[in-house]
Amino acid sequence: MAISLTESAASRVRSYLQSRGETIGLRLGVTRTGCSGYSYVINYAEDITDADVVFEDKGVKVVVDADALTLIDGTEVDFVKSGLNEAFSFRNPNVTGECGCGESFNV
Repeated sequence: MAISLTESAASRVRSYLQSRGETIGLRLGVTRTGCSGYSYVINYAEDITDADVVFEDKGVKVVVDADALTLIDGTEVDFVKSGLNEAFSFRNPNVTGECGCGESFNV
């Protein structure tokens, strides 16, 4: 499988990357946190290591640590605007439960 981006997410990431300059792409990962176990982490990918898996979708490189990939493989990243709020959202087929606030998930 892979990590994919909606057109909205890809457009937003491309905009961020252009304003930032010398950046490889988007780094997507997870961290242990919250009441359900894991939370998504998004950052700029400044480098690629031997432990990384790289995907490309809609002109954006997405870099994922191989250990995190087991938890998020198949995830679609979206960028959603609702009124004054805007945020990345994730459709992860591996999720078996989420906390009530939606900040963490388990697999």
